[in-house]
Amino acid sequence: QVQLVESGGGLMQAGGSLRLSCAASGGTISNYAMGWFRQVPGKEREFVAVITKLGGITYADSVKGRFTISRDNAKNTMYLQMNSLKPEDTAVYYCAAATTPALNPLLYAYWGQGTQVTVSS
Repeated sequence: QVQLVESGGGLMQAGGSLRLSCAASGGTISNYAMGWFRQVPGKEREFVAVITKLGGITYADSVKGRFTISRDNAKNTMYLQMNSLKPEDTAVYYCAAATTPALNPLLYAYWGQGTQVTVSS
């Protein structure tokens, strides 16, 4: 059973940067595709980025060129570097692990508790 814990969220002005971390325990992230998702109240959970076991990366169009997903297998931690933040990036951000890479959150078996990111205009 993989446990995931996100950190690094907070309040930031538009144009600023934040780095989210996702620390894993109970399992090795190198065995999983790791994804970031986000959700605002009243809306479905939205795909942000995924990194495969071999390091392949896919981004949502809305964050492409601004966000960077990475993983440090030695630290068993995944990251999301968020630059040029916009108010519409405001959401709770979740990390998740899946046996196969996917954009559909339903295919992820393990989830963190989420971290709030708020971007002011």
